Amino acid sequence: MATERLKDHSKESRTFKIRAILAFAVVMCLLMVLVVRLFYLQVVEHERFSAMSEDNRVQLQPVPPNRGLIYDRNGVLLADNRPSYSVTILKEEVEDLEQTLADLQELIPITDREIDRFKKRLLQRRRSFESVPVRFRLTEQEIATISVNYHRLPGVRVEAELIRHYPFGETLVHAMGYVGRINENELKRVDERNYSATHYIGKLGIEKFYEDKLHGEVGFQKVETNARGRVMRVLERSDPKPGSDLVLHLDLRLQQITEKLLEGRRASVVALDPKTGGILTLVSKPGYDPNLFVTGISSKDYAALRDSRDLPLFNRAIRGGYPPGSTIKPITALAAIDSGVVSPGYTIFDPGWYTLTQGGRKYRDWKKYGHGRVNMNDAISQSCDTWFYDVAHKMGVDPMSDYLGRFGFGEVTSLDLPEALGAILPSKAWKKRTRKASWYTGDSLNMSIGQGFFVATPLQLATATAVIANRGKWVQPKMLQGIKKFDEENGEILEMPEITSVQLPRQNVQLNNEKHWDAIIKGMHDVMHSAKGTARRSGAGALYKIAGKTGTAQVVGIKQDEEYDAEKLAEIHRDHALFVAFAPIEDPQIAISVVVENGGGGSTTAAPIARQIMDAYLFGIDPLLDEEAL
Repeated sequence: MATERLKDHSKESRTFKIRAILAFAVVMCLLMVLVVRLFYLQVVEHERFSAMSEDNRVQLQPVPPNRGLIYDRNGVLLADNRPSYSVTILKEEVEDLEQTLADLQELIPITDREIDRFKKRLLQRRRSFESVPVRFRLTEQEIATISVNYHRLPGVRVEAELIRHYPFGETLVHAMGYVGRINENELKRVDERNYSATHYIGKLGIEKFYEDKLHGEVGFQKVETNARGRVMRVLERSDPKPGSDLVLHLDLRLQQITEKLLEGRRASVVALDPKTGGILTLVSKPGYDPNLFVTGISSKDYAALRDSRDLPLFNRAIRGGYPPGSTIKPITALAAIDSGVVSPGYTIFDPGWYTLTQGGRKYRDWKKYGHGRVNMNDAISQSCDTWFYDVAHKMGVDPMSDYLGRFGFGEVTSLDLPEALGAILPSKAWKKRTRKASWYTGDSLNMSIGQGFFVATPLQLATATAVIANRGKWVQPKMLQGIKKFDEENGEILEMPEITSVQLPRQNVQLNNEKHWDAIIKGMHDVMHSAKGTARRSGAGALYKIAGKTGTAQVVGIKQDEEYDAEKLAEIHRDHALFVAFAPIEDPQIAISVVVENGGGGSTTAAPIARQIMDAYLFGIDPLLDEEAL
């Protein structure tokens, strides 16, 4: 029988005490670690974690400035800002983005292209908790439909913003340009901080050139947010500084009249104030509605514009390169007499053609049997090609190129038209550089009547005409009349900002004999007001004296023994009609150029348009309403 073992209570008591002490020591050590850690977090790192907490609760948000407005010379609003409603998505509140987009498409029309653009904008977000627009310009019905479905569309909201609006649409697009959604490349070129809340930027024209004036300065607001990033309240606010309001030289009424006169044509008109260089009207037809581009044009609409044979996206007034034809003959004549090649009284006999060598190629005059005996005044007023062939042969290209260059051909001379082109002013060096060929005498003959390699824009033609009107005084073409400022003494004033131009200041056209201006202008006067002037019908009945010059530019070549017959040619191969003028001669107030593509003769097509525009500007006559003005 086993012996029963008795318990050792004393030993158990000692063991328990040791274990209790060890447990207490461990607990105290852990407690000390906890206290030390708590002290570190609450005391040592107090400022850092306090700041982090504040940053999570309080955020600094940028506030976009209102874009400056644009007015015409008479105070008519040309570009303003209007509220527009968009449906947006806040990614942080959406669990299933694809399903949310699908649900939206069931409620309102959203194209696949709009979905693709949304996803691209989502990737380009500049900060978290920034909503991204899915579709712009919602109707009232669409806003109501989305609003009543908010409960099943978390993260979806209808938001309002001010967007650019052009109340006159197509009328001013080529004169002013437009704004559009800002892209990544454009963001790299601007002040990132100042554009932190901006979604639109000037893309073309005035809107692009004066972007820094129109944009304004960003503001900021300190807001309190909840755990999900939603704004609960605004704590502080620094208001943005709105952009400056611009006043242009443009005359909206004249612009609208010009546009109507060119309706149905591929044409352009530029009119300047010779005293200031201010652009009174700049029209290129056909045009397009710039409002389509502000929030993003649809693929269908863009394809229609891009593929149109009439090229509505092309700004003919400042980028269209046309052979200037006979419109530059006054400058060719000026080069000949002022350089001493011939005298103002130089006379030739015109049989209807000119040859460099006996029996050689015939350079034909527009008048088949010629003008007979003509001097310089007759050559300008009747547009006698043969007289210019003869003096060009004697003069060569160098004086012609030199004098034409003084009037701004071959260069961009405008102040604030960033898309303007310099076109082509030929010279021996130019041909050698671009064509790897020598200059021939025949090239000089063609150039003397504005054909061959010579190409000019309507803006350049108007500018050169303004310089003639000013008898050599140079004026730089510009759109901006000034920026609206408030002066305590004078109230609202216009201030012209300092603009760093890439163009060097141009010198006035100095002649060897200032009387030569009188001879040239007399010839242009007789174009309009003499019995044989090429534009005498357009000058008839005018209450003021006009100095003008017609021009007709060939589009396709005509064989030596072949006569030009417009009826046998496709419309797109017919001659361009051109005309330049200034008026009144004694006190020039307007200088104008008109180019009508495939319009035929300058005297029959372009000159009547110019006359009606000048009447409208000088006397306030609307030729479309007042039949007597026609």
